[in-house]
Amino acid sequence: MELALDYRTAFDLAPIGLVLSRQRQIVDCNRQVLAMFGAAREQLIGRSFEVLYPTTDEFERAGDRIVASLDAHGRYADERVMKRFDGEARGELFWCHVSGRALDPADPHAAGIWAFEDLSSRRKLKVEFTAREREIAALLIEGLTSKQIGKRLVISPRTVDVYRARLMRKVGAATTPELVNKLLSG
Repeated sequence: MELALDYRTAFDLAPIGLVLSRQRQIVDCNRQVLAMFGAAREQLIGRSFEVLYPTTDEFERAGDRIVASLDAHGRYADERVMKRFDGEARGELFWCHVSGRALDPADPHAAGIWAFEDLSSRRKLKVEFTAREREIAALLIEGLTSKQIGKRLVISPRTVDVYRARLMRKVGAATTPELVNKLLSG
């Protein structure tokens, strides 16, 4: 059987998860997203992205970060912890690289195109972190300083340092570079 070489086929069979969104609702997604999150199409279409986040707070803060961090062309990317929606791994948390583009940078959540890459094959979550620890861990991996993280999360740099110290204790790291290395290696 020969498949048509058209945009729909390319979208459905892309080797990375793709989602089209409006107002943070999933309008369409491809097979890779369904496999990654363990969902059937009808479970995600028309639903809020919130169902793919560990907590409502993380969903809200991610939305705020996207608005604050879009580049001039409406692009955004980060690594974050997401949650499997259904299937045998239902509720499992995993690292995910998310990148995308708001079609109108002046209204970032109006419509967007998002790519999701499951990083769990090279980065496992072996330690249980709080929502804020996951958020700070992701920003440390990006190479941000306490001051930059504090500004992005609207918390003080000292608060970031407290969370960094907690993360270091949890993973057994003595320095920030060692912490980042352990977070990256899982």
